Amino acid sequence: MTTLLTGFEPFDGAATNSSWEAVQRVDGVVTGLLPVEFGRASVVLADLIAQHRPDVVIAVGLADGRTAITPERVAINLTDARIPDNAGDQPRDLPVDPDGPAAYFSGLPVRAIADAISAAGIPAQVSLSAGAYVCNAVMYRLLASVGPGVTAGFIHVPSERDLPVDEIARGLAIAVAVTLER
Repeated sequence: MTTLLTGFEPFDGAATNSSWEAVQRVDGVVTGLLPVEFGRASVVLADLIAQHRPDVVIAVGLADGRTAITPERVAINLTDARIPDNAGDQPRDLPVDPDGPAAYFSGLPVRAIADAISAAGIPAQVSLSAGAYVCNAVMYRLLASVGPGVTAGFIHVPSERDLPVDEIARGLAIAVAVTLER
């Protein structure tokens, strides 16, 4: 079984992004770095999927201000950027896909993941929606594109100011293990 974990490059003036820092510390997975750009992130992810042909894809993004690891239940068909992405794009009140459904549900066992991470002493909880920024657009396009036999979803992680990167990585390793057990 091949698992692809992706994280994002820094954005909004930050020097690092805890999603990418943590993803790189998870053993036994293939990793990929996504740009924080509405126009390119999903294309880069699709290329990584085509290259590695994973059985599981977990995209990971930073949710600054959250203090827990939060597997996302739903990706919504909406982009509404409060800040520009790294290419300067700031779509407001636009669909991710004008012809797509209102939402897609995660293929990950989100409740089991959150419970297992919490049981390991790492803060975790289920989140309803991936928001309306690049993370949500990536989750939406990922779930729209994966075929049968591929389990996919999205997990938001806190900033390293709120949870050490090693703990985030440990939580992500638990998420992978729980997903592979299903």
